[in-house]
Amino acid sequence: MRICDLREKEVINICDGERLGYVEDVEFDFCTGQITHIVVPGPCKFFGVLGREEEFVIEICHIRKIGCDLILVEVNLDKVRRKCGGC
Repeated sequence: MRICDLREKEVINICDGERLGYVEDVEFDFCTGQITHIVVPGPCKFFGVLGREEEFVIEICHIRKIGCDLILVEVNLDKVRRKCGGC
């Protein structure tokens, strides 16, 4: 599977059934070359006009299933929220 294939999949939290969005980016370990996190943009500010304030950074170990069009994760959203760098 390629990284561009991940970007086409919607991420859903199985803890509460919430749709988090689509994979925007990945983080990986330079030493091992393995993907360590997927990054999903957070909710939009003011109808999407002002960009985003947060993103969800989800460790690979929290991914439960990767399907043909979905990625199921099991996370506590408060623990995976991160402020966007450009905000």
